[in-house]
Amino acid sequence: MLDHVSVTVSNIDRAERFYDAAFGALGIPKVVRGPNRLGYGERASADHPDRTYLSIRVGDAGRIQGRHWAFKARSRADVDAFHAAGLAAGGRDEGAPGLRRHYHDSYYAAFLCDPDGNRIEAVCHLPE
Repeated sequence: MLDHVSVTVSNIDRAERFYDAAFGALGIPKVVRGPNRLGYGERASADHPDRTYLSIRVGDAGRIQGRHWAFKARSRADVDAFHAAGLAAGGRDEGAPGLRRHYHDSYYAAFLCDPDGNRIEAVCHLPE
């Protein structure tokens, strides 16, 4: 469902450690690394409208704004790996892996906050 998301962070190196770990667990590649920016996933195009991309940039002091977005996981095991990797890389738990039946019976998700307070989620919609 996501096309692209852009967020700002205060420290690109700290953000890179976190997102490399969390997205590595989900098989999402880092495709851009610059002194003040990171990019993960693939940009959508006319030939590939189903792609999703995340742009992370260093923000001005005092202008960091938290966000929430969810990323597709291939399996419940990938949701578990995302949560563990994100915690190990400095993330904060915002909801351990598990079913969220108030969304639907197979909604299996985990929630983390990155070091700047952006809330991210990995979700698998498939039954076990």
